[in-house]
Amino acid sequence: MSTTSALDGAYRKAGWHLIPFIFVCYLFNYLDRVNVGFAKLEMLDALKLSNTVYGLGAGIFFIGYVLSGVPSNLILHRIGARRWISVMMIAWGGLSACTLFVSSPMSFYVLRFFTGVAEAGFFPGMVLYFTHWFPTRKRGQVMALFMSAIPISGLIGGPLSGWMLSHFGAGQGGLAGWQWLFLLQGLPTVLLGVGVYFYLNDGIAQATWLSASEKSAMQAALDADEKERAAVSTVGQSFGAVLRNGSVWTLGVIYFCIQMGVYAINFWLPSIIKSLGFDNPQTVGWLSAVPYLAAAMFMVWAGRSADKHRERRFHVNLPMAMGLVGLLLAANFSSNALIVMIGLSMATMGALTALALFWSLPAAFLGSAAAAGGLALINSLGQIAGFVSPFLVGWIKDATNSTDAALYILSSVLLVGALLVLRIPARLVNR
Repeated sequence: MSTTSALDGAYRKAGWHLIPFIFVCYLFNYLDRVNVGFAKLEMLDALKLSNTVYGLGAGIFFIGYVLSGVPSNLILHRIGARRWISVMMIAWGGLSACTLFVSSPMSFYVLRFFTGVAEAGFFPGMVLYFTHWFPTRKRGQVMALFMSAIPISGLIGGPLSGWMLSHFGAGQGGLAGWQWLFLLQGLPTVLLGVGVYFYLNDGIAQATWLSASEKSAMQAALDADEKERAAVSTVGQSFGAVLRNGSVWTLGVIYFCIQMGVYAINFWLPSIIKSLGFDNPQTVGWLSAVPYLAAAMFMVWAGRSADKHRERRFHVNLPMAMGLVGLLLAANFSSNALIVMIGLSMATMGALTALALFWSLPAAFLGSAAAAGGLALINSLGQIAGFVSPFLVGWIKDATNSTDAALYILSSVLLVGALLVLRIPARLVNR
């Protein structure tokens, strides 16, 4: 067997061992993050909260997230992924479940803030974790498979959340449907967090399920990839050098633009569908699954295409343009349910695919020493959108009784991001 074939076999083994489990962890990460969008359908009336209060509560999560992102990832880099990710998942799963006890705007804000603190290091930590296993040429498809958990969480979470609201709507066990929603989607994360400690390995050297030759081949490929990154990188290896690098800040702004569209979809998709005249929570849940199903298939195809053609920029730029067009369709034809659903599907496909493939850009040129702080910084800048986007949409919805103006603003932000992608030098990322 050739060295290349043996290495590809080792990658397949690593992929099957790591990606399905991490996929499930990220699926519940996203469920715990966006289930508040479905809880909103009952929670606002039950607690007498306005759309502005909801938007602020949904967004304040990301203040804690942004403040804690860099230090959390530096801790992970120091003590290892297995222990730190386990701690994070147990903490955020418990806090998410405790949202069932919310009784006022302030308690809503406090729980959302600390849930954001607990979750902050998970996603950038996973991006960093994959750099310890897979070289640049493999990461487009790896990231697409991993991040397909986002649309799958919508595909599963929509109908599941709608069923929970309907099934438990009568107040079974003394809890309302929205309270059961937080409880039943938070507790599995705690159990998965315990599983992380026993299942994951911190790196290739600790993987008892790989043979010595497989470990050697994978490590040699990573070492060669590191040399290539060092040859094209303009970023020093200290966190101070990361802070001084213009490309890192440009990538942070691009990620912010993508996330503005993503979080608008995540937090407001059920409400937009409900405004089309669908009042039954289960119907809203099933209809909200359609855009996420389309996004899951498109995301995996685009990831394979990016790796096959060794092209990264246009595989981010064009999906952003697709998301822009989808938001404009949803805003311009807001009275036509079919066109709105087509627009929302296009927006979801474009925004989530751009979100997944974006991470092949910084990971392609940040050296291993700079990656821990650099990836967390970029992620933290992007996650500011998690506060701005839902609050902006909620404020506009209260002021105009419509989300159309917000969709126009969000499409403009996606346009800015799509243009900035083209400013990233192709030599840095097209590998």
